[in-house]
Amino acid sequence: MGRKNRGQSPPRQAAAAAAPADGEAGSSSLQAQAEAVKEPTPPITVMYCAVCSFPLEYCEFGSSLTRCKEWLKEENEELYNKYYSEEALQAKIGTLSLEAQTKLEKDTAKKEAKAEAKADAALKKKLASTVTIKRIERTKRKHVTAIHGLEAFSIDLKKAAKQLAGRFATGASVTKNAQGLDEIVVQGDVSDEVLEILEKGEGVLKGVPIDNVQIVEDKKKKAES
Repeated sequence: MGRKNRGQSPPRQAAAAAAPADGEAGSSSLQAQAEAVKEPTPPITVMYCAVCSFPLEYCEFGSSLTRCKEWLKEENEELYNKYYSEEALQAKIGTLSLEAQTKLEKDTAKKEAKAEAKADAALKKKLASTVTIKRIERTKRKHVTAIHGLEAFSIDLKKAAKQLAGRFATGASVTKNAQGLDEIVVQGDVSDEVLEILEKGEGVLKGVPIDNVQIVEDKKKKAES
């Protein structure tokens, strides 16, 4: 009987050429993974206005746009041109009608004038305010010191009381005085020391003109005989 013809296997060289070597496959895989990895997105740097504290693109919604623009022009002329150059403004309001542009300008000027007037009034009130340091006699050997008027200079009374308590290692709290107004009461006669702290502007107790500070005495009345 004749032999059956069996299928001949492909030559070894051809098989080797058809299948990539293990090293080549691994190299291709690593390259593909490297291409798949994306570069991390760098963080966005936000610049804040030193006048209104808003991000630059939001200054127009505040009440001090004119001063914001003046500050930015001195600080960074490139960013100023980006937001307020003639081309930038035209691109922003180019779709508005002439009537709408005029109204926008008037509204902005009115808002700024109102904000300036409010700031001036607050400044005048602050300069006219007085901080009173009162030395109060409880007994011949016991005194407390009451400080009133700090809130007019935007000082947080609770933080100030905590600072004074730590400084003098004594009790200090925010209470209501006879007039129903908040004041800080510190245990002990520390009026001169408090005056010195205000003069130096230490910690949260800063921003008070020393000419606006006065020390007063509140001695205990003697009993009538």
